[in-house]
Amino acid sequence: MAGRGSGGAQRTKTDAERARRYAARRKWHEKQGARRRRDTVIAVVAGGLIIVGAVVSQTLHAQVTSPEPTPSAPSPTTSVPAPSPTTSVPAPSPTASAPTPLPTRTSGE
Repeated sequence: MAGRGSGGAQRTKTDAERARRYAARRKWHEKQGARRRRDTVIAVVAGGLIIVGAVVSQTLHAQVTSPEPTPSAPSPTTSVPAPSPTTSVPAPSPTASAPTPLPTRTSGE
């Protein structure tokens, strides 16, 4: 009967060890999750700052290096001859005969 009593103590010891390991794994897993969230927040903030910095840098660069408008030299004027006055052609009178169109041949003829 002595064997039965020691088995119960061993089981309690095993259960306590199992509970201790479970608590340790659970604590480790929670720390991992917190670290991942922290790393994600840091990455998002750093990425946002890099993007904002790039936009500001490009804007400033464009403003600093933009060429100033220079007055354009007057283009040499080329003299285009003015159209000479022409005499107007009188409009045909409504009673004038119009030319008669010529008949066309078809392939069947």
